[in-house]
Amino acid sequence: MKSARINRLFGTSGNCFDVAIDHGMFNEKTFIPGIENMTKAIQVIADAAPDAIQLPPGTAPILQSIKGKNRPALVLRTDIANVYGNPLPSSLFSEVIDRAVEQGVVLDAACVVVNLLLLPNQPEVYRACVRNVNSLKRECEIYGMPLMVEPLVMQDNSHGAYMVDGNIDKILPLVRQAVELGADIIKADPCDDVSEYHRVIEIAQTIPVLVRGGGRVSDAEILSRTKTLMEQGARGIVYGRNVVQHANPGGMTRALMAIVHEGASAEAAAKHLA
Repeated sequence: MKSARINRLFGTSGNCFDVAIDHGMFNEKTFIPGIENMTKAIQVIADAAPDAIQLPPGTAPILQSIKGKNRPALVLRTDIANVYGNPLPSSLFSEVIDRAVEQGVVLDAACVVVNLLLLPNQPEVYRACVRNVNSLKRECEIYGMPLMVEPLVMQDNSHGAYMVDGNIDKILPLVRQAVELGADIIKADPCDDVSEYHRVIEIAQTIPVLVRGGGRVSDAEILSRTKTLMEQGARGIVYGRNVVQHANPGGMTRALMAIVHEGASAEAAAKHLA
């Protein structure tokens, strides 16, 4: 049942913190620091007890081999894209792994996640992503697997490598398209002015929105931003580098869990980093 899997993702508070450790899927060297040893990285995060850990199929078994009933749920990354490098390749792509939802079932995933990339002057990548979402949606319905769609608007970068575009007027229609394509959960970037994020929540209708963390920022910024986003109506967060590249990834996980599930202030949450 899809609802049973969704219940494994969202805590009793109704919210979710999914730690993304799927960066190795994208063949980008700047994504690797902090996760060179995946067994260690996954264990440290699992010990801090977030709701879920997001992993590719190759390293998902590390999480699922942890004994006991209380390990975090698995969110399975299902696609590969080559849009994050610098310089960019001459040809860009986004591909879904073979039999993605079947792999999710075999790995006991609570959810599968796929990108919906909107890059400047790259309509073929966007078209490929729409096809990916469409192909996964029907399979997810057959197997009772929740589908998390990650609508990402990128800005043009003349130096190579696309950067996130926080323009809310671009984020809103892409989030709505993800909803209309059948997403059960949305994973979206924050907008430039996070006090406007309630508009993203509204455009998603009743579909829960988890906010993407993006690149590394200071502890104060990530904690205060998270608090504001939760106050704007987000149902949780999906953070990766701001956790796994932190000097104290377990402490940062516990700090963010306090905000997401207990409504803690940024100042109170920061005590978990001491």
